[in-house]
Amino acid sequence: MFCDVSSQCQPVAAILVGMAVGVAALAILSGKANFLYITLSSGVILYNKWVLSPKYFNFPLPITLTMIHMGFSGFVAFVLIRVLKVVSPVKMTFEIYATCVIPISAFFAASLWFGNTAYLFISVAFIQMLKALMPVATFLMAVLCGTDKLRCDLFLNMLLVSFGVVISSYGEIHFNVVGTVYQVTGIFAEALRLVLTQVLLQKKGLTLNPITSLYYIAPCSFVFLFVPWYLLEMPGIEVSQIRFNFWIFFSNALCALALNFSIFLVIGRTSAVTIRVAGVLKDWILIALSTVIFPESAITKLNIIGYAVALCGVVMYNYLKANDVRSSQSPGDGERTAKDLRSSNMYGLDDNSSNNGMGLKNARSGSHLEVVIDEDVPFIPASKGLSSRSKPS
Repeated sequence: MFCDVSSQCQPVAAILVGMAVGVAALAILSGKANFLYITLSSGVILYNKWVLSPKYFNFPLPITLTMIHMGFSGFVAFVLIRVLKVVSPVKMTFEIYATCVIPISAFFAASLWFGNTAYLFISVAFIQMLKALMPVATFLMAVLCGTDKLRCDLFLNMLLVSFGVVISSYGEIHFNVVGTVYQVTGIFAEALRLVLTQVLLQKKGLTLNPITSLYYIAPCSFVFLFVPWYLLEMPGIEVSQIRFNFWIFFSNALCALALNFSIFLVIGRTSAVTIRVAGVLKDWILIALSTVIFPESAITKLNIIGYAVALCGVVMYNYLKANDVRSSQSPGDGERTAKDLRSSNMYGLDDNSSNNGMGLKNARSGSHLEVVIDEDVPFIPASKGLSSRSKPS
């Protein structure tokens, strides 16, 4: 059964599964890069939920899991840069590290911590619905930090997104206040990290590719995560009761790392429209699959209606921001405009989890934040030819 609460949920879940099959076919037709991104992004989220859930693998230690991801990512980046010398490290001074990398890493660690903890309390489907708030959080943080202006059209758009999320939350059968607070807090921490990335790194003229992002941010995030781990999880850990499987955690961390690079591939080989569509398709597929893989998840008609309303707001947000990018270009910058649009956020943002992205991607105008991020990716690369903006485990 798709739903353990009411038989009315079964038709809703069946519709979602049908939509998932359809959008999966579209994803395949749209190109291998998009299919790879959708597969990895959905897979990492479902994998994290399965590992953390007490009903399945039963490793209810989200901070520990996140630290494993950060440690693995940092190690791989170190090997690629210092041993194999695949890429060269950027010129990183102590001042830049202290004033840019450390604060960004702190909020990145917080977003991963809160986001992964939410999996213990609420369903994957509801988490994806709450993530529609990401453009709202990013816009508010940008206005507060002075990197964007409060505009009537965007403000009304944010109200529409928020209204849709409220409807979806009201329709959630297994609504949990603690899990919702964790997820929303993680969203705002990620939004603040993105704004700080623009404010701090753009001023320094620093551009990070996915490997150098991991190299500098992952170890620092690991250190920040150690503090809540030591205070909250370490005292309750009993080694004899820990269910540790090397291949499970290795494959989980490897999938998160692969997701980061798949986003880099998508950004480089597809258009802005395709990227946005891929993000929307991924969320619908994820919501549908979660109701099948985790039978305790219950999707109601009110959930769907609320999410559809929020999604309309997200689509409109993308349209408005794309127009901003176009208007900021000079007439002779057609090719550059295409590149900037390609780098604009698939959601105006985009999934959290132990894999939020840290890609540095900013519109050249610098007046507003344009980012491609996947809350499920540890880091997201800076695209070719851009000054800077970045996303996740």
